[in-house]
Amino acid sequence: MTEALVVSNAVLWVLVLALLVVVFALARQVGILYERVAPMGALIIDSGPKVGETAPRLDLPALDGRTFSVGLAGERSQLLFFLSPTCPVCKKLLPILKSIAGAESAWLRLAFASDGETEEHQSFYRRAGLTDFPYVLSAELGMAFRVGKLPYAVLIDESGRVRAKGLVNSREQLESLFTAKDLNVASVQDYLESRAGQS
Repeated sequence: MTEALVVSNAVLWVLVLALLVVVFALARQVGILYERVAPMGALIIDSGPKVGETAPRLDLPALDGRTFSVGLAGERSQLLFFLSPTCPVCKKLLPILKSIAGAESAWLRLAFASDGETEEHQSFYRRAGLTDFPYVLSAELGMAFRVGKLPYAVLIDESGRVRAKGLVNSREQLESLFTAKDLNVASVQDYLESRAGQS
């Protein structure tokens, strides 16, 4: 009886030590994976004006009746957010965009862009609480930036040059546009690739 208890106790200790080794190995692998997985920035579709090029210069009517100028040099950068009233991801990002526009208003001006029927957009414009921002309906603007999928954002700097652009599905991807501007790179991915090449 005593021998059976000693043997079972020894087997249990061996199993506990084996489990500790497995947990340590898994923790190490998670750490390695965390280092390898880089933050995902906005997905750049390589069409339209390239990052660093002058943005197309357009004067377009906004839903509020005023004229909105795209690509014009000014005191603040412009963030053009292309959306659709039927796009659920676009709707999810609206509160985030409004928050960013308020927090970054010293250097950033937010504008919304789409195309389609004016009545549908007028209703969406009011219902979504976007009346504080320019909202442009223009197929010409979408074609100028070669917008094929939504939601899409373009950051134009104070000199009228495209600083960052791409598909954005989350706050992190939106903020990656600002990070790319701050780092003076085309995208966060470009920055990470250049750092990996240096090491």
